[in-house]
Amino acid sequence: MDSPRAARIAITLFFFISGFGYSSWASRIPDIQRKLELNEAQLGFVLFALPLGLILTLPVTGMLLRKFSSRNIMMLGAMIFNLMLCLLGFVTKSWQLVIVLFCFGSSRNLMNISMNAQSVGVQALFPRSIITTFHGVWSLAGFAGALLGLLMVYMQFPTYWHLLFAGTSMIILGLFFFPTTLHQPPSTGGGGKRLILPDKHLLKFGFISFAVMACEGTMYDWSGIYFQKAVHAISTVGYVAFMIAMAGGRFSGDILVNRLGIPVIIKFSGLLILCGMLLAAAMPFPIPAGIGFMMIGLGTSCVVPLVFSMAGRSKNMSSGSAIAAVSTVGYLGFLIVPPVVGFLAEAAGLRWAFATVACLGLVISWLIRHVKEEA
Repeated sequence: MDSPRAARIAITLFFFISGFGYSSWASRIPDIQRKLELNEAQLGFVLFALPLGLILTLPVTGMLLRKFSSRNIMMLGAMIFNLMLCLLGFVTKSWQLVIVLFCFGSSRNLMNISMNAQSVGVQALFPRSIITTFHGVWSLAGFAGALLGLLMVYMQFPTYWHLLFAGTSMIILGLFFFPTTLHQPPSTGGGGKRLILPDKHLLKFGFISFAVMACEGTMYDWSGIYFQKAVHAISTVGYVAFMIAMAGGRFSGDILVNRLGIPVIIKFSGLLILCGMLLAAAMPFPIPAGIGFMMIGLGTSCVVPLVFSMAGRSKNMSSGSAIAAVSTVGYLGFLIVPPVVGFLAEAAGLRWAFATVACLGLVISWLIRHVKEEA
């Protein structure tokens, strides 16, 4: 029988691997943009490759989860993900970046969906909510990756050495903790469909995931550029502020959920995103924009893990299939919105682009009113 404590530690470390790797890439986006001489619209088009890889591999991930244990898919995804992270530092052409980002997104999908299925399985071994803590570690890792990126930028350390170090160290960490991950049988839900789509009940979770993932994707891809070009400050500072707040929100999320319930937390999360985006757009100065980014971090911190937790208790699908179904809709937010931000920024400016994305916070608060939490 799996040790609950050992499995919890192992899955926690895989969340760390995911967060640290993604944040390492995000912290160097402005440098790669300058290196390849891309404007905002061109960067938005290139960044489209990453969520496209996420979306197109959703059927593959669902199929693999019905044939193999989620722990094996998670490890495979982690290996490819960090290999692609290493390669990102060596691209010299836009088309190379598109290819590597596509593979980066595809492997991230393999790792993250199976990782979330593992977290739902580990949650079932504990009587009280612990699931937002996993995502809190993701954000803490993101903060660590952003902080390292800030140091690397300040020291003018080459991007390729930075990402090579980050990817290699995360591969070693994954191999070390893989043996104690949870032994889950393959998913049995979802039938023989290659693309797992949400049913009527799960579709509402999917729309909430779409809105919050769109806001997260915007912050991951554009927060550094916003601080550099709209706020005229060190690019990585805004991203660090966002990640600090997200980590704090996720570590306190379980306490708040146990007291207030999931719907209340998600409702106020949407309002925080709305107000934070508008504040940053209206006052593009270091302190108010930093506060706005922290509000966005708090708002986005708990929505995805809580939605996945609710969806994972579906009576019609296994946890892995339900999460994959919700992710099918949710990842469209990653796919569509960040590139659109680039086109809006080129046409009307980054401030108007961020103000437009703010509306999604209101959508989150409205949608949760129509969702009933299952026991």
